[in-house]
Amino acid sequence: MNKIVPVLLITVLAVASLAQAETNVNVTIGVPGPRVVVPPPPPPMPPPRVIVSGPPAVIFEVEPFFLAPSRLGFYVGVDTPYDIIYNSDYYYLYYGNNWHKSRYYNGPWHTVPHRQLPPGIRKHRIEQIRTYRDREYRVYRDERDHYHGRQYRPGHGHKDEWKGDRKREKEEWKEEKRDRKHDKHGRD
Repeated sequence: MNKIVPVLLITVLAVASLAQAETNVNVTIGVPGPRVVVPPPPPPMPPPRVIVSGPPAVIFEVEPFFLAPSRLGFYVGVDTPYDIIYNSDYYYLYYGNNWHKSRYYNGPWHTVPHRQLPPGIRKHRIEQIRTYRDREYRVYRDERDHYHGRQYRPGHGHKDEWKGDRKREKEEWKEEKRDRKHDKHGRD
């Protein structure tokens, strides 16, 4: 057994030295693998351009017709392709996500920041205004001959005429009241 151990030891050492001396050679013959091309990073984005357009060129061929929904308290243009409002002797146009203001329904229009709108207009979103407008317009169309809401068409003297009508109605009512009073006293 004494002879087996040294032989075994020599064998193990020989195998270990061969393992350390092992050389690895790889040769590949054939088609090369796919090339991976990584594009360069994109150039930095330029800052966003701000485009400021001029006032809208909105022209009404016919005077717009306005109704005043009671929930709004101002006149809203109906049967027109634009969102137009009449309030306190000014016209307000919602166009291109901006409000514009003018003394005349055909402009010239001037952009108005939302905070500078009259409080009555400012407290409503445009979607609400459209909803109230559409409801009032349906009532007007259904009851055209008997419609009792306020309406306005530029150039038809709405304010003075409306005030004059109210004044005449009050005078007629007072006169009727006086006549009834006289009739009542005349019978006694």
